[in-house]
Amino acid sequence: MPATVTDLDTLARSIKLWGRELGFAEVRIADVDLAHMEAPLQAWLDAGYHGEMDYMASHGMKRARPAELVPGTVRAISARMNYLPSAMGDDWRAREKARDEDPSAAVISVYARGRDYHKVMRSRLQQLAERIKGEIGDFGYRVFSDSAPVMEVELAQKAGLGWRGKHTLLINRQGGSFFFLGEILIDVPLPVDPPETPHCGQCSACIQVCPTQAILAPHKLDARRCISYLTIELKGAIPVEMRPLIGNKVYGCDDCQTICPWNKFAQRAVVPDFDERHSLGSAGMVELFAWTEEEFNRRMEGSAIRRIGHERWLRNLAVGMGNAAVKARGQSDIVAALLSRREHPSAMVREHIEWALALHGAV
Repeated sequence: MPATVTDLDTLARSIKLWGRELGFAEVRIADVDLAHMEAPLQAWLDAGYHGEMDYMASHGMKRARPAELVPGTVRAISARMNYLPSAMGDDWRAREKARDEDPSAAVISVYARGRDYHKVMRSRLQQLAERIKGEIGDFGYRVFSDSAPVMEVELAQKAGLGWRGKHTLLINRQGGSFFFLGEILIDVPLPVDPPETPHCGQCSACIQVCPTQAILAPHKLDARRCISYLTIELKGAIPVEMRPLIGNKVYGCDDCQTICPWNKFAQRAVVPDFDERHSLGSAGMVELFAWTEEEFNRRMEGSAIRRIGHERWLRNLAVGMGNAAVKARGQSDIVAALLSRREHPSAMVREHIEWALALHGAV
């Protein structure tokens, strides 16, 4: 027997309540019509802004057509989960800025300092789906969190979880932007929530602060210039002209978020999974550069960082250690660390080390 409108309204309210019980900051519902995004997506791909991220293009327009990805889909249950570690004090933005300016610090994006969010989000979204199943019986669904060709930000924006900032990330009035997104595509015609209106106004702080000028214009990002792309997605050598711009960022970059005025409202994580591990918020580059491959794999078990592998880990650190020469050329501990891996079996690692040593005058 088909559900009545009243039944669906009640179910939607229950889903939002269950989501909060599972640790989500907010759960809302959207329709899945993303036809308006097909032309902008194709233009972005045609410009080559996705770089080596071939998966961005391999599914064609399916990314903007959820009902093709999961046949029968009529709604998206969109959820956000805060990830700012609970131990971070109110002065966290000032502390992050201070680390950016410390040439010996290894700056790792906040989201990557705890457990791999893919696993955390998918597990809890699956629990939410099971709760719905227990209420209404079998239904068609599929759970996602940055794990398939889904335009998560657009669906979240339609659902009213926030608006797309000029840096292309979602911003929430009550929670800033330090949160993960995930969704359940479903075949149940739940009532949809109204979208949020944009509130960036004339602010362009995120565009101005970007070290590599990767944000070409409001809502237009050239991923090939983004430090997150260069340190995570790029598999080969980091272009020489980009290296000085990366500074001491060895995995990802939060500059466009940290500078955003809305992140004075950033909320702390309520799940322990995103608590900082292995002192990744305070470690120095020399310390991390000393990790063997076995140690890297062991310490980064369950972390999003592990997927780049030890070779790219050393590549990124070598760039940061080279850039430390701008503040103090010839630092003995950094030079000694670089020299200790000068004969590394990877040609890519060796090349980045030589580049760094040259900056320190230690060739």
